[in-house]
Amino acid sequence: MLIKIYLVLLKKINRKKYAQKVYKLREKQLKTLGVKIGEDCRIENAKFGSEPYLITIGNHVTVGANVQFVTHDGGVWILREKYPDIDVFGPIEIGDNCFIGINSIIMPNVKIGENSVVAAGSIVTKNIEANSIVAGVPARLIRKTADYEEKVLRNAFHTKKLNYGEKKSFLVKHFYQNYKKEQGDFYKKYEN
Repeated sequence: MLIKIYLVLLKKINRKKYAQKVYKLREKQLKTLGVKIGEDCRIENAKFGSEPYLITIGNHVTVGANVQFVTHDGGVWILREKYPDIDVFGPIEIGDNCFIGINSIIMPNVKIGENSVVAAGSIVTKNIEANSIVAGVPARLIRKTADYEEKVLRNAFHTKKLNYGEKKSFLVKHFYQNYKKEQGDFYKKYEN
C-alpha cells in the first residue's frame, strides 16, 4: 500500500523518476518468474507467457506495451488425441541494445540480434540479424541500423533533457510555426 502511495506522489512530482521506479519493480517481478533481464532495461506491460524462464533479455533493451513472448506451440492441440502428452517449446533471446515496439509478438526459437528494432505490431517468426530494423507480419528486414540512424538524425529533436512542460512548449512552437500556413487554425488552441 505504501509503495502505491509513493508511486502516485512520485508520478506527480517527477515523471522520469516515477518511470524508473516502475521499470525496476516490474523487472524484479519478472525475474522472480525466471525471465533473465540485463541492465538498463525498460519493460512495459508485456506478456511473458506460460514459460517466462525461457526468455532472455540483454542490456539496454526496451520492450513496448502489450508485446507478447510466445515460448510454446499451441497448435499441437490438434494432435493431442493422437499424442496426449505432446508439447513443443522454444526459447527467446533478445540481444543488447534492442527496441521491441508495442503490440509485437515474438514467437518460439527466435533470437533478435543486438542493436535491432522490431517495429510496432510485428510478428517475429525467425531470427533477426544484429543491426537490423524489421517490420510486418511476418517481420521482414526493412533496413540496417546504420541506414536508420542516418534517416533519424535528419529529423531528430534533442529533447531528452527537457521536462514535460518544456518539451511540450518546444514541440508545439516548432510545429505551429512550421505548419501554421498549411493547417490554418488547427494549432491556435496551443498558442497559450
